[in-house]
Amino acid sequence: MQKASEAVAITLKEMIDYAQPGMSTKELDEFGAQVLSRFGAKSAPFLTYKFPGWTCISVDNEFCHGIPKKSRILKEGDLINVDVSAELGGFWADNGCSFVVGQDLNHHQKLVNASKEILRKAISNIKGGVKIADIGHLMETEAKKHGYKVIKNLGGHGIGRGLHEDPEELMNYKNRLDHRRFKKNSVVAIETFISTTSTYAVDTRDGWTMVGNKGGYMAQHEHTIVVTDGAPIVLTEMNGIFN
Repeated sequence: MQKASEAVAITLKEMIDYAQPGMSTKELDEFGAQVLSRFGAKSAPFLTYKFPGWTCISVDNEFCHGIPKKSRILKEGDLINVDVSAELGGFWADNGCSFVVGQDLNHHQKLVNASKEILRKAISNIKGGVKIADIGHLMETEAKKHGYKVIKNLGGHGIGRGLHEDPEELMNYKNRLDHRRFKKNSVVAIETFISTTSTYAVDTRDGWTMVGNKGGYMAQHEHTIVVTDGAPIVLTEMNGIFN
């Protein structure tokens, strides 16, 4: 898990550093593929779903699962999300980050910062025995404090020998019917879905990319963590998304 997590974390970090105005999302994706191959890691979305890209790159009003394209050129001030997941040696890891390309011309940084802060707070409250729904409640409460909403049909998930394992649907809100608790020594991908306007993500015509049901923008940040009796072990910490 550490090796797989290192591969996705370093790939994400290098893609964030590499992204710049004037570049196509396809070029950024190809760069990410090169970094993954350096580790001997294989793209999870391609392996699992035959996704038409090595990583998911979503821009501006695209919330997630954006397809890398030669025609999609990054502009100064764009809000971009890069989600990198991969398999290495039979183990899987997942991480993601929303960030602003170049200068914050469109004032997206406030949303990005809120998403990061909410993920940090959520992770710091996770340990064995904690109710999954309580972490969802914390995320939604914090989002509201910042003046934002959460997306209610996207969530984190267990991960390890597969990309998506139990526990599935680690949501960003309190599901009162969910009585599950985090288990010590389990590995989960915890992610935020913090939105300006929408509360649901909906499919677009391409069958992959999702946008908001009421438009607006969304920021996502994600770490793969090991649940312990105390502070979680953040396996993808080296992606530097909290820096």
